Amino acid sequence: MATFQSLPGFREFFPESLARRNHIFRLWRQTATAFGFAEYDAPVLEPLELYKTKSGDEIEAQLFSFTDKGGREVALRPEMTPTVCRLVGAKANALKRPIKWFSVAEFYRYERAQKGRERAFFQFNADLFGEPGPEAEIELIALLTQCLCAFGLTEHDFYVRLSDRNLWFYYLEALGLDEARIRGVLSAVDKFEKAGDDAFKAYAEQFGPLDPALKEKILAFLQIKTLAALEETLAPVTGEKLNARLSDWRKLLGGLEAMGLSRYVEVDLGVVRGLAYYTGFVFEAFDRRGELRAIAGGGRYNDLVKKLGGPDLPAVGFAIGDVTLGLLLDSRGLMPTFVQGCDVYCVIGGEAERKAAFADIHALRAAGFRVDYPIKDVAFGKQFKAAADSGARIALIYGGDELAKGVVKVRDLRDRSEQEIPRDQVQMLVRDFFSGGE
Repeated sequence: MATFQSLPGFREFFPESLARRNHIFRLWRQTATAFGFAEYDAPVLEPLELYKTKSGDEIEAQLFSFTDKGGREVALRPEMTPTVCRLVGAKANALKRPIKWFSVAEFYRYERAQKGRERAFFQFNADLFGEPGPEAEIELIALLTQCLCAFGLTEHDFYVRLSDRNLWFYYLEALGLDEARIRGVLSAVDKFEKAGDDAFKAYAEQFGPLDPALKEKILAFLQIKTLAALEETLAPVTGEKLNARLSDWRKLLGGLEAMGLSRYVEVDLGVVRGLAYYTGFVFEAFDRRGELRAIAGGGRYNDLVKKLGGPDLPAVGFAIGDVTLGLLLDSRGLMPTFVQGCDVYCVIGGEAERKAAFADIHALRAAGFRVDYPIKDVAFGKQFKAAADSGARIALIYGGDELAKGVVKVRDLRDRSEQEIPRDQVQMLVRDFFSGGE
């Protein structure tokens, strides 16, 4: 007989692992709501052309794409950015600015599964539309930081690397490079951390070797880690665009400092994020030990809403993946152990007692309490063991003697103390017990 298993890169969520996932989602939602972001959702299946328009034809190799029964070219969503741009673009004129939206959703990419990366994964996505200045980045980086701190992570566990594609463009332009060569250099910079000097091979093949003096300046720029060093490097390079951009840097870093977040954020011009649609500040969150993939990443993408058919609308966004975050929480001992327990366990005698107990069980459940009981008749001893194993705080005992007297025996499972109460007071006692009245 065939044994069926889940597909490679797809995860199953048994109750214990689903409780972990729900814990992550709950804190994400709680944090986003505190920042005034509104939650949205969207179809998991989208037109393939949506992703090709955003990222080019080569993206199809990374997608779960197919022709549906209506002859349409479709794909399971690999990310949320094109979708949210489509949604916001369609309603932009009716939406109050700034538009602050978030989602928690599942995504699919046809990539080789490895540590921190699966073919099906969940992400928290947050985007802010309609604000062109660095005030939007302040809000998004603050949200990203708090989304991680909510789990008990600190500056000793993660940090946010902040860079700027615009600054790179203006600097390389000032050094005499045209747009095609600038994009070639940025592609090399994106790969430099992993590939070292080999990262410049593609540039050399296309444009010839970089002038050694120019390459030295690029590598020096790559190593800048503070605003002071950035200002010092750019001091001899004049230009209105560069000066305005430095002003944006000061406002962004000053705002984060005022929020008390400077210890989480580091200037790091080695981050340029490979996706060409980014148009300004970019940022990524990493664990301090360097053991994991990026926890989160994002940046500004001012042209994408218009490119996908909407109005000209500035935007900043980021995403946090649940896989890498889960690994980080495990490594720091910050993932709680979840007990699938109940509040109340009912110990029941015979058939007559069962019918009496059912009325209370249903009423307590309707009032929001987690109540369990033995589905079939079993001995009292086994029921008390089940009550202790259930994680319940109290047991309600429905025996023949109790029923004859019109009472229910209540046992506190922590100290095993007992009391008898009239049956019509069961709901009130349980409510008082869990609200601290008992």
